[in-house]
Amino acid sequence: MILTISGLPGSGTSTVARIISERLGIDLVSAGEIFRTMAKERGLTLEEFGELAKSDAEIDKEIDQRQKEIARGARGAGRDVIIEGRISAWMVDPDLAVFVTAPDKVRAERVAHREGIPVADAAAGIEEREACEAERYRKYYSVDVDWMGVYDLVINSGRWDQEGASEIVLVAMDAAVFHP
Repeated sequence: MILTISGLPGSGTSTVARIISERLGIDLVSAGEIFRTMAKERGLTLEEFGELAKSDAEIDKEIDQRQKEIARGARGAGRDVIIEGRISAWMVDPDLAVFVTAPDKVRAERVAHREGIPVADAAAGIEEREACEAERYRKYYSVDVDWMGVYDLVINSGRWDQEGASEIVLVAMDAAVFHP
């Protein structure tokens, strides 16, 4: 099974993906981890590479291409894989596409806690990142990140914690095996 888990910053996508990966022993590929690997390959800090990504379309395209290759390889080998990233459902042909969301306030609080910054700064950073990403994905791929029709399941992690959201995904995965 190719499972994609996408969502907005602070929604819990990375945590949900990690929980499912650990629970089922499935490989997890994170677009964020691909980004960090690419920065390291180029000898750049994450901040430097992030700035470069704003003006160099090839960075996003390479991240997305790597996701596609990993999914194709897993499918060809009959392996299960979780691919976690903002537009992973658009980039690969998943068997199950999940979007994790949460109210803006909850997401800002989570990011603030994780990064040790004030909530207002986290909220401003999230807003800027989302706008930048939406513009880039529309420009590069004609993707409207606000259209939820690409997803099979949308979960509000403000209603359920990451463990609860993971349980919902696990039930959906089990159902998808029998009803692809």
